[in-house]
Amino acid sequence: MKQRRILSLVFLWQLAASICYYAVFAATPFLRDEFGLSGTAVGVVVTSLTLGYAAFLLPLGAITDRYGEHGTLTIGLIGLAIGAVLVASSGSYVTLLGAVFVLGGLYGTAMPGTNKAIFGNVSTDRQNLATGIKQVGVTAGSGISAVLLTKVAALVTWEVGFYIAAMIAITVAIVFAAAYNPTRTTQQTEFPEFRVLLRNRPYRSLCIAGWFLGAALFTTVGYTILYLDEAVGMSIAVSGLVLAGLQVSGSVGRIVSGWLSDTLPGEPRRRIGTILAVQALASAALFVAVAFVDRGLVAIAAFVMLGFFILGFTGVYYSCLATLVSNEQMGGATAGGQLALTSGALLAPPAFGFVAEMIGYRESWLLLAGLTLLSTVFIFRVVTASTPRVGQSNDTSCTDPATECKASLSQQQRGNQ
Repeated sequence: MKQRRILSLVFLWQLAASICYYAVFAATPFLRDEFGLSGTAVGVVVTSLTLGYAAFLLPLGAITDRYGEHGTLTIGLIGLAIGAVLVASSGSYVTLLGAVFVLGGLYGTAMPGTNKAIFGNVSTDRQNLATGIKQVGVTAGSGISAVLLTKVAALVTWEVGFYIAAMIAITVAIVFAAAYNPTRTTQQTEFPEFRVLLRNRPYRSLCIAGWFLGAALFTTVGYTILYLDEAVGMSIAVSGLVLAGLQVSGSVGRIVSGWLSDTLPGEPRRRIGTILAVQALASAALFVAVAFVDRGLVAIAAFVMLGFFILGFTGVYYSCLATLVSNEQMGGATAGGQLALTSGALLAPPAFGFVAEMIGYRESWLLLAGLTLLSTVFIFRVVTASTPRVGQSNDTSCTDPATECKASLSQQQRGNQ
Protein backbone atom coordinates (compact mmCIF):
# COMPACT_ATOMS: atom_id res chain seq x y z
CA MET A 1 0.00 0.00 0.00
CA LYS A 2 2.80 2.41 0.86
CA GLN A 3 4.55 1.62 -2.43
CA ARG A 4 1.36 2.49 -4.30
CA ARG A 5 1.11 5.79 -2.45
CA ILE A 6 4.69 6.66 -3.29
CA LEU A 7 4.17 5.68 -6.93
CA SER A 8 1.01 7.82 -7.05
CA LEU A 9 2.86 10.85 -5.66
CA VAL A 10 5.80 10.40 -8.03
CA PHE A 11 3.41 10.01 -10.96
CA LEU A 12 1.54 13.16 -9.94
CA TRP A 13 4.82 15.06 -9.65
CA GLN A 14 5.93 13.88 -13.08
CA LEU A 15 2.56 14.80 -14.58
CA ALA A 16 2.67 18.38 -13.26
CA ALA A 17 6.32 18.87 -14.23
CA SER A 18 5.70 17.60 -17.76
CA ILE A 19 2.69 19.89 -18.24
CA CYS A 20 5.01 22.86 -17.61
CA TYR A 21 7.90 21.58 -19.71
CA TYR A 22 6.00 20.27 -22.72
CA ALA A 23 3.76 23.32 -22.89
CA VAL A 24 6.60 24.90 -24.88
CA PHE A 25 6.31 22.18 -27.55
CA ALA A 26 2.54 22.62 -27.73
CA ALA A 27 2.95 26.40 -27.98
CA THR A 28 5.25 26.35 -31.04
CA PRO A 29 2.55 27.55 -33.50
CA PHE A 30 1.64 30.44 -31.19
CA LEU A 31 5.28 31.36 -30.60
CA ARG A 32 5.83 31.31 -34.36
CA ASP A 33 2.98 33.77 -34.91
CA GLU A 34 3.69 35.89 -31.81
CA PHE A 35 7.35 36.52 -32.63
CA GLY A 36 7.29 35.99 -36.42
CA LEU A 37 9.59 32.95 -36.32
CA SER A 38 10.80 30.74 -39.16
CA GLY A 39 10.82 26.96 -38.86
CA THR A 40 14.51 27.03 -37.96
CA ALA A 41 13.94 29.72 -35.31
CA VAL A 42 11.21 27.56 -33.76
CA GLY A 43 13.77 24.77 -33.60
CA VAL A 44 16.15 27.10 -31.75
CA VAL A 45 13.46 27.64 -29.09
CA VAL A 46 13.28 23.86 -28.58
CA THR A 47 17.08 23.74 -28.53
CA SER A 48 17.27 26.47 -25.85
CA LEU A 49 14.76 24.54 -23.74
CA THR A 50 16.71 21.30 -24.03
CA LEU A 51 20.04 23.10 -23.58
CA GLY A 52 18.87 24.31 -20.17
CA TYR A 53 17.79 20.77 -19.41
CA ALA A 54 21.13 19.33 -20.51
CA ALA A 55 23.22 21.94 -18.69
CA PHE A 56 21.73 21.17 -15.29
CA LEU A 57 21.10 17.43 -15.49
CA LEU A 58 24.46 16.26 -14.15
CA PRO A 59 24.70 18.73 -11.23
CA LEU A 60 21.05 18.11 -10.28
CA GLY A 61 21.58 14.36 -10.54
CA ALA A 62 24.59 14.66 -8.25
CA ILE A 63 22.60 16.78 -5.79
CA THR A 64 19.83 14.17 -5.81
CA ASP A 65 22.30 11.41 -4.94
CA ARG A 66 23.91 13.56 -2.28
CA TYR A 67 20.85 14.93 -0.48
CA GLY A 68 17.91 12.75 -1.57
CA GLU A 69 14.94 13.17 -3.85
CA HIS A 70 12.36 14.69 -1.49
CA GLY A 71 13.71 18.23 -1.30
CA THR A 72 15.13 18.18 -4.83
CA LEU A 73 11.79 17.29 -6.39
CA THR A 74 9.84 19.78 -4.27
CA ILE A 75 12.11 22.71 -5.10
CA GLY A 76 12.34 21.63 -8.72
CA LEU A 77 8.57 21.71 -9.24
CA ILE A 78 8.30 25.16 -7.68
CA GLY A 79 11.05 26.29 -10.04
CA LEU A 80 9.18 24.84 -13.02
CA ALA A 81 6.14 26.91 -12.08
CA ILE A 82 8.30 30.04 -12.04
CA GLY A 83 9.76 29.07 -15.43
CA ALA A 84 6.29 28.70 -16.93
CA VAL A 85 5.39 32.20 -15.73
CA LEU A 86 8.59 33.58 -17.26
CA VAL A 87 7.75 32.05 -20.65
CA ALA A 88 4.25 33.54 -20.60
CA SER A 89 5.58 37.00 -19.74
CA SER A 90 8.34 37.06 -22.37
CA GLY A 91 8.27 40.26 -24.40
CA SER A 92 10.79 39.40 -27.10
CA TYR A 93 12.41 36.44 -28.82
CA VAL A 94 15.59 36.87 -26.76
CA THR A 95 13.76 36.86 -23.42
CA LEU A 96 11.73 33.89 -24.64
CA LEU A 97 14.94 31.94 -25.23
CA GLY A 98 16.14 32.83 -21.74
CA ALA A 99 12.83 31.84 -20.16
CA VAL A 100 12.67 28.44 -21.84
CA PHE A 101 16.31 27.86 -20.83
CA VAL A 102 15.35 28.39 -17.17
CA LEU A 103 12.30 26.16 -17.56
CA GLY A 104 14.41 23.41 -19.10
CA GLY A 105 17.05 23.71 -16.39
CA LEU A 106 14.55 23.13 -13.58
CA TYR A 107 13.08 20.13 -15.40
CA GLY A 108 16.49 18.54 -14.84
CA THR A 109 15.28 17.52 -11.38
CA ALA A 110 12.69 15.18 -12.90
CA MET A 111 14.40 12.01 -14.07
CA PRO A 112 17.13 11.71 -11.40
CA GLY A 113 14.66 12.35 -8.57
CA THR A 114 11.73 10.25 -9.79
CA ASN A 115 13.90 7.30 -10.83
CA LYS A 116 15.68 7.33 -7.48
CA ALA A 117 12.27 7.35 -5.77
CA ILE A 118 11.06 4.36 -7.81
CA PHE A 119 14.15 2.17 -7.59
CA GLY A 120 14.67 3.02 -3.94
CA ASN A 121 11.12 2.32 -2.74
CA VAL A 122 9.50 -0.25 -5.05
CA SER A 123 10.20 -3.98 -4.83
CA THR A 124 12.47 -5.35 -7.56
CA ASP A 125 9.78 -7.51 -9.16
CA ARG A 126 7.64 -4.42 -9.86
CA GLN A 127 10.23 -1.76 -10.62
CA ASN A 128 10.02 -1.93 -14.42
CA LEU A 129 6.23 -1.67 -14.47
CA ALA A 130 6.41 1.12 -11.87
CA THR A 131 8.92 2.96 -14.05
CA GLY A 132 6.60 2.60 -17.05
CA ILE A 133 3.66 3.94 -15.04
CA LYS A 134 5.75 6.83 -13.74
CA GLN A 135 6.88 7.63 -17.29
CA VAL A 136 3.24 7.83 -18.33
CA GLY A 137 3.30 11.08 -16.36
CA VAL A 138 5.58 12.47 -19.09
CA THR A 139 3.35 11.56 -22.02
CA ALA A 140 0.15 12.35 -20.12
CA GLY A 141 1.55 15.73 -19.10
CA SER A 142 2.59 16.45 -22.67
CA GLY A 143 -0.84 15.43 -23.93
CA ILE A 144 -2.60 17.61 -21.36
CA SER A 145 -0.40 20.56 -22.24
CA ALA A 146 -1.20 20.11 -25.94
CA VAL A 147 -4.95 20.22 -25.30
CA LEU A 148 -4.61 22.92 -22.64
CA LEU A 149 -2.57 25.31 -24.78
CA THR A 150 -4.60 24.93 -27.97
CA LYS A 151 -8.00 25.17 -26.23
CA VAL A 152 -7.08 28.03 -23.91
CA ALA A 153 -5.49 29.92 -26.80
CA ALA A 154 -8.74 29.61 -28.75
CA LEU A 155 -10.72 30.98 -25.81
CA VAL A 156 -8.31 33.55 -24.35
CA THR A 157 -4.57 33.65 -25.13
CA TRP A 158 -1.78 31.08 -25.15
CA GLU A 159 -0.11 32.82 -22.20
CA VAL A 160 -3.02 31.88 -19.93
CA GLY A 161 -2.24 28.21 -20.59
CA PHE A 162 1.22 28.68 -19.06
CA TYR A 163 -0.24 30.44 -16.01
CA ILE A 164 -2.62 27.50 -15.47
CA ALA A 165 0.31 25.07 -15.79
CA ALA A 166 2.19 27.07 -13.15
CA MET A 167 -0.74 26.90 -10.73
CA ILE A 168 -0.98 23.13 -11.20
CA ALA A 169 2.74 22.77 -10.46
CA ILE A 170 2.58 24.84 -7.26
CA THR A 171 -0.39 22.84 -5.98
CA VAL A 172 1.27 19.49 -6.65
CA ALA A 173 4.56 20.68 -5.10
CA ILE A 174 2.75 21.44 -1.84
CA VAL A 175 1.01 18.04 -1.85
CA PHE A 176 4.23 16.21 -2.65
CA ALA A 177 6.24 18.01 0.02
CA ALA A 178 3.67 17.16 2.67
CA ALA A 179 2.80 13.58 1.68
CA TYR A 180 5.99 11.99 0.30
CA ASN A 181 7.39 9.61 2.90
CA PRO A 182 9.79 7.01 1.43
CA THR A 183 9.80 3.41 2.64
CA ARG A 184 13.40 3.85 3.66
CA THR A 185 15.30 6.92 4.87
CA THR A 186 17.57 8.36 2.20
CA GLN A 187 21.06 8.73 3.60
CA GLN A 188 23.41 11.38 2.32
CA THR A 189 26.03 9.88 0.03
CA GLU A 190 29.08 11.12 -1.80
CA PHE A 191 28.69 12.92 -5.09
CA PRO A 192 28.70 10.41 -7.98
CA GLU A 193 31.89 9.83 -9.97
CA PHE A 194 30.80 10.29 -13.59
CA ARG A 195 34.18 9.16 -14.93
CA VAL A 196 33.60 5.79 -13.28
CA LEU A 197 30.17 5.54 -14.90
CA LEU A 198 31.64 6.30 -18.31
CA ARG A 199 34.08 3.39 -17.93
CA ASN A 200 31.05 1.09 -17.74
CA ARG A 201 30.94 -0.04 -21.39
CA PRO A 202 27.27 -1.15 -21.59
CA TYR A 203 26.22 2.06 -19.84
CA ARG A 204 28.24 4.11 -22.31
CA SER A 205 26.67 2.30 -25.27
CA LEU A 206 23.20 2.82 -23.84
CA CYS A 207 23.83 6.55 -23.52
CA ILE A 208 24.97 6.76 -27.17
CA ALA A 209 21.81 4.94 -28.24
CA GLY A 210 19.87 7.39 -26.08
CA TRP A 211 21.38 10.31 -28.03
CA PHE A 212 19.84 9.08 -31.28
CA LEU A 213 16.53 8.12 -29.67
CA GLY A 214 16.25 11.43 -27.84
CA ALA A 215 16.85 13.34 -31.08
CA ALA A 216 13.92 11.52 -32.67
CA LEU A 217 11.62 11.77 -29.63
CA PHE A 218 11.95 15.50 -28.91
CA THR A 219 11.86 16.48 -32.59
CA THR A 220 8.68 14.47 -33.11
CA VAL A 221 6.96 16.18 -30.18
CA GLY A 222 8.21 19.60 -31.26
CA TYR A 223 7.10 19.42 -34.90
CA THR A 224 3.97 17.27 -34.95
CA ILE A 225 1.56 20.21 -34.69
CA LEU A 226 3.49 22.34 -37.19
CA TYR A 227 3.75 19.47 -39.68
CA LEU A 228 0.06 18.60 -39.52
CA ASP A 229 -0.83 22.29 -39.83
CA GLU A 230 1.53 23.19 -42.67
CA ALA A 231 1.89 19.97 -44.66
CA VAL A 232 -1.32 18.03 -44.06
CA GLY A 233 -3.65 21.01 -43.74
CA MET A 234 -5.18 20.31 -40.33
CA SER A 235 -6.21 23.11 -38.00
CA ILE A 236 -4.03 23.85 -34.99
CA ALA A 237 -6.81 22.69 -32.66
CA VAL A 238 -7.10 19.31 -34.40
CA SER A 239 -3.31 19.01 -34.63
CA GLY A 240 -3.13 19.55 -30.87
CA LEU A 241 -5.55 16.68 -30.36
CA VAL A 242 -3.40 14.47 -32.59
CA LEU A 243 -0.34 15.32 -30.46
CA ALA A 244 -2.39 14.41 -27.39
CA GLY A 245 -3.30 11.10 -29.06
CA LEU A 246 0.38 10.56 -29.80
CA GLN A 247 1.10 10.99 -26.10
CA VAL A 248 -1.71 8.62 -25.09
CA SER A 249 -0.34 5.88 -27.33
CA GLY A 250 3.12 6.57 -25.91
CA SER A 251 1.70 6.13 -22.42
CA VAL A 252 0.26 2.76 -23.42
CA GLY A 253 3.62 1.81 -24.89
CA ARG A 254 5.42 2.64 -21.65
CA ILE A 255 3.05 0.55 -19.54
CA VAL A 256 3.07 -2.42 -21.93
CA SER A 257 6.86 -2.41 -22.32
CA GLY A 258 7.30 -2.08 -18.55
CA TRP A 259 4.99 -5.02 -17.95
CA LEU A 260 6.86 -7.11 -20.53
CA SER A 261 10.17 -6.18 -18.88
CA ASP A 262 8.93 -7.62 -15.59
CA THR A 263 7.24 -10.75 -16.95
CA LEU A 264 9.31 -12.07 -19.86
CA PRO A 265 11.96 -14.66 -18.94
CA GLY A 266 15.71 -14.22 -19.22
CA GLU A 267 18.58 -12.21 -17.80
CA PRO A 268 17.28 -8.67 -17.04
CA ARG A 269 19.68 -6.60 -19.15
CA ARG A 270 19.35 -8.74 -22.26
CA ARG A 271 15.58 -9.09 -21.86
CA ILE A 272 15.00 -5.37 -21.40
CA GLY A 273 17.59 -4.38 -24.01
CA THR A 274 15.87 -6.58 -26.59
CA ILE A 275 12.55 -4.86 -25.93
CA LEU A 276 14.26 -1.47 -26.39
CA ALA A 277 15.77 -2.63 -29.70
CA VAL A 278 12.35 -3.72 -30.99
CA GLN A 279 10.92 -0.32 -30.06
CA ALA A 280 13.72 1.47 -31.93
CA LEU A 281 13.32 -0.65 -35.08
CA ALA A 282 9.55 -0.17 -35.12
CA SER A 283 10.02 3.59 -34.66
CA ALA A 284 12.37 3.76 -37.64
CA ALA A 285 9.86 1.92 -39.84
CA LEU A 286 7.02 4.23 -38.76
CA PHE A 287 9.11 7.37 -39.40
CA VAL A 288 9.43 6.14 -42.98
CA ALA A 289 5.65 5.64 -43.10
CA VAL A 290 5.02 9.16 -41.76
CA ALA A 291 7.34 10.59 -44.42
CA PHE A 292 5.10 9.29 -47.21
CA VAL A 293 1.71 10.02 -45.62
CA ASP A 294 -0.03 13.30 -46.41
CA ARG A 295 -3.73 12.57 -45.92
CA GLY A 296 -5.66 13.40 -42.76
CA LEU A 297 -6.94 10.14 -41.30
CA VAL A 298 -4.00 8.08 -42.51
CA ALA A 299 -1.58 10.64 -41.05
CA ILE A 300 -3.39 10.54 -37.71
CA ALA A 301 -3.20 6.73 -37.60
CA ALA A 302 0.50 6.78 -38.51
CA PHE A 303 1.34 9.29 -35.77
CA VAL A 304 -0.63 7.42 -33.13
CA MET A 305 1.18 4.18 -34.01
CA LEU A 306 4.50 6.03 -33.99
CA GLY A 307 3.80 7.37 -30.50
CA PHE A 308 3.45 3.85 -29.08
CA PHE A 309 7.10 3.17 -29.90
CA ILE A 310 9.09 6.43 -30.07
CA LEU A 311 7.38 7.93 -27.01
CA GLY A 312 6.99 4.56 -25.32
CA PHE A 313 10.65 3.59 -25.06
CA THR A 314 11.83 5.78 -22.16
CA GLY A 315 10.59 3.54 -19.35
CA VAL A 316 12.47 0.57 -20.80
CA TYR A 317 15.51 2.80 -21.39
CA TYR A 318 15.70 3.60 -17.67
CA SER A 319 14.90 0.03 -16.67
CA CYS A 320 17.84 -1.11 -18.80
CA LEU A 321 20.02 1.55 -17.17
CA ALA A 322 19.01 0.26 -13.73
CA THR A 323 20.50 -3.14 -14.55
CA LEU A 324 23.91 -1.48 -15.08
CA VAL A 325 24.33 0.54 -11.87
CA SER A 326 23.48 0.34 -8.16
CA ASN A 327 20.69 2.38 -6.58
CA GLU A 328 23.30 4.54 -4.84
CA GLN A 329 24.40 5.69 -8.30
CA MET A 330 20.89 6.01 -9.71
CA GLY A 331 20.61 9.81 -9.55
CA GLY A 332 23.90 10.45 -11.32
CA ALA A 333 23.48 7.56 -13.76
CA THR A 334 19.96 8.69 -14.66
CA ALA A 335 21.23 12.22 -15.16
CA GLY A 336 23.88 10.94 -17.55
CA GLY A 337 21.36 8.82 -19.43
CA GLN A 338 18.88 11.67 -19.63
CA LEU A 339 21.65 14.05 -20.70
CA ALA A 340 22.28 11.71 -23.63
CA LEU A 341 18.59 11.76 -24.57
CA THR A 342 18.40 15.52 -24.23
CA SER A 343 21.65 16.22 -26.08
CA GLY A 344 20.15 14.58 -29.13
CA ALA A 345 17.48 17.28 -29.07
CA LEU A 346 20.02 20.13 -29.15
CA LEU A 347 20.80 19.73 -32.84
CA ALA A 348 18.00 17.63 -34.28
CA PRO A 349 15.04 20.10 -34.09
CA PRO A 350 16.82 22.97 -35.92
CA ALA A 351 18.22 20.46 -38.44
CA PHE A 352 14.73 19.02 -38.97
CA GLY A 353 13.27 22.51 -39.50
CA PHE A 354 16.11 23.52 -41.85
CA VAL A 355 15.74 20.40 -44.00
CA ALA A 356 11.96 20.88 -44.09
CA GLU A 357 12.37 24.46 -45.31
CA MET A 358 15.13 23.76 -47.83
CA ILE A 359 13.96 20.39 -49.20
CA GLY A 360 10.74 19.17 -47.60
CA TYR A 361 9.17 17.45 -44.64
CA ARG A 362 9.55 14.01 -46.21
CA GLU A 363 13.33 14.23 -46.03
CA SER A 364 13.10 15.52 -42.45
CA TRP A 365 11.14 12.48 -41.30
CA LEU A 366 13.54 10.17 -43.16
CA LEU A 367 16.37 11.86 -41.24
CA LEU A 368 14.72 10.83 -37.98
CA ALA A 369 14.25 7.30 -39.33
CA GLY A 370 17.99 7.08 -39.99
CA LEU A 371 18.92 8.37 -36.53
CA THR A 372 16.57 5.89 -34.85
CA LEU A 373 17.97 3.03 -36.90
CA LEU A 374 21.50 3.96 -35.80
CA SER A 375 20.46 3.63 -32.17
CA THR A 376 19.89 -0.12 -32.62
CA VAL A 377 23.62 -0.64 -33.27
CA PHE A 378 24.45 0.60 -29.77
CA ILE A 379 21.50 -1.15 -28.13
CA PHE A 380 22.89 -4.37 -29.62
CA ARG A 381 26.20 -3.60 -27.88
CA VAL A 382 24.38 -3.20 -24.56
CA VAL A 383 22.65 -6.55 -25.00
CA THR A 384 25.70 -8.51 -26.13
CA ALA A 385 28.41 -6.99 -23.90
CA SER A 386 29.66 -9.03 -20.96
CA THR A 387 27.47 -8.53 -17.90
CA PRO A 388 28.75 -5.66 -15.71
CA ARG A 389 28.79 -5.90 -11.94
CA VAL A 390 26.13 -3.55 -10.63
CA GLY A 391 27.89 -0.65 -8.98
CA GLN A 392 31.20 -1.38 -10.75
CA SER A 393 32.80 0.48 -13.63
CA ASN A 394 33.64 -2.71 -15.52
CA ASP A 395 33.60 -6.44 -15.09
CA THR A 396 35.85 -6.76 -12.08
CA SER A 397 34.61 -8.78 -9.14
CA CYS A 398 32.73 -7.19 -6.25
CA THR A 399 34.78 -5.84 -3.40
CA ASP A 400 32.01 -5.04 -0.96
CA PRO A 401 29.65 -7.98 -0.54
CA ALA A 402 27.39 -6.01 1.78
CA THR A 403 26.49 -3.44 -0.87
CA GLU A 404 27.45 -3.90 -4.51
CA CYS A 405 27.31 -7.70 -4.55
CA LYS A 406 23.91 -7.56 -2.87
CA ALA A 407 22.70 -5.22 -5.62
CA SER A 408 24.08 -7.58 -8.25
CA LEU A 409 22.36 -10.53 -6.59
CA SER A 410 19.11 -8.56 -6.55
CA GLN A 411 19.33 -8.07 -10.29
CA GLN A 412 20.03 -11.77 -10.83
CA GLN A 413 17.02 -12.68 -8.72
CA ARG A 414 14.91 -10.36 -10.82
CA GLY A 415 15.93 -12.31 -13.89
CA ASN A 416 14.77 -15.56 -12.26
CA GLN A 417 11.37 -14.24 -11.23
